[in-house]
Amino acid sequence: MDTAKPQVVWFKRDLRWEDHAPLCDAAKRGPVIALWVYEPEQWQQPDAAPQHLGFANECLRELDAWCVARGGGLTRLQGDMVAALETLRSHVGEFELLSHEETGNGWSYERDKKVARWCRANRITWHEFPSNAVVRRLDSRDRWTKHWNSRMTNAPLAAPTHIRWVNMAIPSVQELTPTALGIPGDDKPRRLKGGRQRALGMLNSFLTERGQYYRSEMSSPTTAATSCSRLSPHLAWGSISIRECVAALIRRRDALRAMELSARPDGFLASIKSFEARLHWHCHFIQKLEDEPAIEFRNVHRGFDGLRHEAESIEALTPDELRRYRAWCEGRTGLPFVDACMRSLAATGWINFRMRAMLMSFASYNLWLHWRLTGLHLAREFIDFEPGIHWSQAQMQSGVTGINTVRIYNVVKQSIDQDPEGVFIRRWVPELAHLNGALIHTPWRADIDASIYPAPIVDHMASMREAKEKIYSLRKSQTVRAESKRVYEKHGSRNPAREGTPKITKRERDAQSRERQGSLFD
Repeated sequence: MDTAKPQVVWFKRDLRWEDHAPLCDAAKRGPVIALWVYEPEQWQQPDAAPQHLGFANECLRELDAWCVARGGGLTRLQGDMVAALETLRSHVGEFELLSHEETGNGWSYERDKKVARWCRANRITWHEFPSNAVVRRLDSRDRWTKHWNSRMTNAPLAAPTHIRWVNMAIPSVQELTPTALGIPGDDKPRRLKGGRQRALGMLNSFLTERGQYYRSEMSSPTTAATSCSRLSPHLAWGSISIRECVAALIRRRDALRAMELSARPDGFLASIKSFEARLHWHCHFIQKLEDEPAIEFRNVHRGFDGLRHEAESIEALTPDELRRYRAWCEGRTGLPFVDACMRSLAATGWINFRMRAMLMSFASYNLWLHWRLTGLHLAREFIDFEPGIHWSQAQMQSGVTGINTVRIYNVVKQSIDQDPEGVFIRRWVPELAHLNGALIHTPWRADIDASIYPAPIVDHMASMREAKEKIYSLRKSQTVRAESKRVYEKHGSRNPAREGTPKITKRERDAQSRERQGSLFD
């Protein structure tokens, strides 16, 4: 008879079986319960959306099938996490809890603290394992790259070959829908689908075919959808791990280097180098939220507090702010490229990084809206919403970090540069499809009827100038510059030689007030 305590593996945003330290450790310790909990409060948060649940459910189906094929199954419970643990204890007695560390939103942070208190009060051991390269209780950014290398260059963990499952019937719910969990809205039929097999297929096709011109084609929405890895939602929900991507990348890079130069696909090594940089950046940005969870809600640089109206809800916006906010959300700003990007995102749940940065920049600078509410809208729209990356980038693209280059996108220039023939615009803003030449980028010059397509909601050039003046006048302040040093010490990259670093002036270098430009992982 097995006298070992049951090992409850709590799956969160790590929906895989390969390279899964809690599952591997549990299989060695005793009989296993694979647990997923539908927590209604989680799905009623303002950053949650039906598409997120749909993607997670697709991953869960494959995880359950893997468990069933090995004689077990995935136990699904519904309700508060502490209540779910109480239910388990009433059925199996004492157990040990195993999970990955999670750097999630404010709700999950508080939930985990409640679980920790419950475990201590009930003498339940909770084993938490590092997730990717994010370091809990990091003492200094100076050592972060060393941590990344030590974790990510190790071989991914193989799935356990034998699992003893808890031999006891535990009440389990069926797959839950958005309606059952009180999530408003509808799923996106055109979004990427979840599941580990899809993740592996996308990684393979990217490293062997699609990614050849990734470096040069990632910036335009007309090419990025094919040339980008498209792994971001799988990484966000953990159907594949960063370490697995690194291992596959190294294998592919070594194979390319071993080829005769004449046989080596043009540009592939450079693209793989760019992809590797973004795997670093992925964890680099999540580390910021791990180190300072409050940046989900307030400026990381407090010197920029009050720069914009910090409305806590849509209802608190002024009528003019609400008009600008709704036009931006609905893709009705009168700037065709902005509107095309927002409509594409609304339909598919994904758009490439440069366009994400442009959308946030436009909302923050041209429309002068605070990043929190616009960031929540994008969080719901992004199928790959990852809190650490998202909120760090929302602040960076809004100019409130104090350590990044102020990047205000000229949306008409971006339109001409990234969609010169207007192919993307005509697809997503069909009411302008009849316009020829440069007019597709500047339809206000064609005297379009406002009932067909609106005039620009702002003068994009004048609003850019006004925003620059406001931001740079603050950055000159001694108080702001002093706070920038604190932000850099806590969050700044320590690898200025890595690809993607902007050129900086001597004064800025001496003040250590600039940080490597990062990217959302795409």
